[in-house]
Amino acid sequence: MSQTRLILASGSPRRKALLSATGFRFDVIESGIEEKRGADESGQNYALRTAAEKALAVSARVRHALILAADTIVICNDEILTKPRDEDEAREMLATLSDKTHTVITAYALATAGIILEAKPIISLVTFRALSESEVEAYVASGEPMDKAGAYGIQGTGSDFITHLVGSRDNVMGLPLNEVLVTLARFGVLPERSKDGCGC
Repeated sequence: MSQTRLILASGSPRRKALLSATGFRFDVIESGIEEKRGADESGQNYALRTAAEKALAVSARVRHALILAADTIVICNDEILTKPRDEDEAREMLATLSDKTHTVITAYALATAGIILEAKPIISLVTFRALSESEVEAYVASGEPMDKAGAYGIQGTGSDFITHLVGSRDNVMGLPLNEVLVTLARFGVLPERSKDGCGC
């Protein structure tokens, strides 16, 4: 499968940047899947199902390709936080995360020809320091929280809120690279630089 076309089923600029940095050549096709949690669905199952649905939706349109999809959620105090709908919800999410440790789950799925080859959740633990109301207001006003699960970005100024991280930083950004690279390699898909024999 070394010549298989790889497609990232995500419009996330962070996932695109992470995968690009590894040397993979790929196309981006957004799935169009509505991200909506089912009644009594656990956070982990929700992320897994959504990632799989995204991969399958694009796979149905592009049959002869390998489709990589992912979905990220944040869990704090048994509350599941996805992307904030508006600034008020972003403020509420940040207040919830303030001075607490929360769980970040990114589930990724790989599909081809309408079949899920692998789907797996990866977990990181993130601890926030106490946030002041003025810090929250300034951060929300920056616009950075609005397209991110949990209303913050570890790759941006949101990293200033973090005092401790257990697990993968890439996972918190939205794509657990180590696990994804191992999975892609198992199906014969390697970065372009690896194919050229360059280990740099």
